[in-house]
Amino acid sequence: MTIAPNIIEVKNLRKSYQEGGETPTVALDKVTFNVRKGEFLAIMGPSGSGKSTLLHLLGLLDEPTSGSYHLNGKSVKTFTQNELADLRNREIGFVFQSFNLLSRTSVLENVKLPLYYSKIPEHEWESRARKAVESVGLGNRMHHGQAELSGGERQRVAIARALVTDPEVIFADEPTGNLDSKSGKNVMSIIQRLNDEHGKTIVLITHETSTADHAERIIRLMDGEIESDTIVRNRLTADDEFVK
Repeated sequence: MTIAPNIIEVKNLRKSYQEGGETPTVALDKVTFNVRKGEFLAIMGPSGSGKSTLLHLLGLLDEPTSGSYHLNGKSVKTFTQNELADLRNREIGFVFQSFNLLSRTSVLENVKLPLYYSKIPEHEWESRARKAVESVGLGNRMHHGQAELSGGERQRVAIARALVTDPEVIFADEPTGNLDSKSGKNVMSIIQRLNDEHGKTIVLITHETSTADHAERIIRLMDGEIESDTIVRNRLTADDEFVK
């Protein structure tokens, strides 16, 4: 069996914050791990453990104080700000707890948004956006506005938006945090299918054990450091509650 190459490699990652002459606050320290292409990793920990800080570093939204981060074999330190922006748009998809959809804008137009900043030809935008919306089971809601959608549907729109540029990695930050249990199951079914059927690398931030159990591996953070790194032996399966 061929072992997939690493898409993410971090070594001795550290992030600290300092205001004025105050003692630095360390949010992350000595964080070292790799993520293989096509892997589904969940990162867990209590509030203040460093989960969101780590997500921002991995998603190229912030820079570490020290340590190294290689994405697809290349050190992120070698990229200019414009190149980092292009990487975020092309290689990374984000799904946030708060959806971050544009109000008074249709599902289709929300999903198209990343394409405006991409190098994908404009004549492909409509078909790509429609395909992404249909892939999350919302083909019949294509022209509805955000106010007409349930919380679960809004999160599915956010997933479609993350997929529209066909990124290699999906970073999901508490994607079920604002949802009821049924909607949460639907969202996690979509995310798991992206991994199982489409080979997307998933990095999931969550504090919910039931959500993390969809992953094949769980890293637990405590006080900014890795407390454990374990394989999930009884991984949950995708739910078939709605038609793709």
